[in-house]
Amino acid sequence: MTQAELANRTVRKVSWRILPLLGLGYLVAYIDRVNVSFAALQMNVDLGFSATVYGLGAGLFFLSYALFEVPSNVLMGRFGPRVWISRIMISWGVVAIAMMFIRTPTHFYIMRFLLGMAEAGFTPAVIFYLSSWFPMRFRGLAGILMGAIAGPVLSLDGLHGLHGWQWLFLVTGLPAVMVGLIILFFLPDTPATARWLSEDESDWLQREMSTEAETIGEPASHNILAALANPVVLRLGIIGLLTIGSSVTLGLSVPLLLNDETGLDTTYVGLLTSLGSLLSVVGTLACGMLCDRLGDRYGVLLASTAGVGLVYLVLALGLGHSSVVVVGAYLVWMFVYVILTASSIVIWPDLLHPRQLAVGGAAINTMCQIGGFIGPYMWGVAKDATGSFTPGLYGLVVANALAWLIVFFLARRARCGSGAAGFRADT
Repeated sequence: MTQAELANRTVRKVSWRILPLLGLGYLVAYIDRVNVSFAALQMNVDLGFSATVYGLGAGLFFLSYALFEVPSNVLMGRFGPRVWISRIMISWGVVAIAMMFIRTPTHFYIMRFLLGMAEAGFTPAVIFYLSSWFPMRFRGLAGILMGAIAGPVLSLDGLHGLHGWQWLFLVTGLPAVMVGLIILFFLPDTPATARWLSEDESDWLQREMSTEAETIGEPASHNILAALANPVVLRLGIIGLLTIGSSVTLGLSVPLLLNDETGLDTTYVGLLTSLGSLLSVVGTLACGMLCDRLGDRYGVLLASTAGVGLVYLVLALGLGHSSVVVVGAYLVWMFVYVILTASSIVIWPDLLHPRQLAVGGAAINTMCQIGGFIGPYMWGVAKDATGSFTPGLYGLVVANALAWLIVFFLARRARCGSGAAGFRADT
């Protein structure tokens, strides 16, 4: 058997064994992130939450996620990715279900904070885990499912004395517990412990991973402080704080915004967001194709950052004037923002040594989560002060413009040097 045949056979086997399970975990994670945006359609009215209360509570998830991100990934190194990813999913599933019992703003704040604490470290843990097997490219189906199920579940309002939003938290929290248990028993820690790989397949995969690690180069230090002080980590973190923070901010209010602008009921708003999520799947695939064919991830990141900022501007100008423009801009945003998110994340393993990737990725994601806390809170304050989503959208335009400038200078520096090596020279 040739090396090419061995490689194809190994990657194909790993793909079938690893991706469906982790993809399912990521699917459930995203559902539990966005369920509150659909629950808000009823919950805010039933519990009397203002836009500021909702924005602060929604954002507290990201603050606690940021605070516990690095400690979570340090513990992952101690317990192993299989056990730790499973622990994360089970604990956040329990907290997600408990969200159905909130009654006051304080309850909402506490449960959202606990939810972020429970989920902290999931994305970097998955990225770190997959860096030992192959690059990660999946996401998007969650939004389709969430939009499709939100309307019918919310329509259960009153069944067995529970509000529709309570049913939504229950129905979307249970899968996290179940998938966490499945991962605990079926996900291998490393290629070396995967019994379904033959000896030659396991050896080939481990050699490939070692070769990639040598290509990236040995980091100067492996401790937490060194990772946090790494200029690459800080630059990528600031970009994420501005861009991903902006996307989170809009995403948490999309059902409310569409409901206000179009007058559609929850079922049709859910179907509309499902269509948007379908476009995000296409955007994810398009990102991979563009990065591979162009060989220029920074160019893709620059273009998508500009595109997302333009969509925010169109939304700001279209609110209150044309529901067609608003819906169209939303659908374009769902396609472009995933390209922005994916193109920023896929360069993490390129710029960070695998031994630095867990903590470095956690530090980057921590800054992204801080953006996810600040954005929704300021968005809610602006909405309560003006009665409109427009000021918040202009704020997102400014944030993305700043991010574009940072990406532009980083891309120019990388091209003047030797790609990623131009960045690593600073580490």
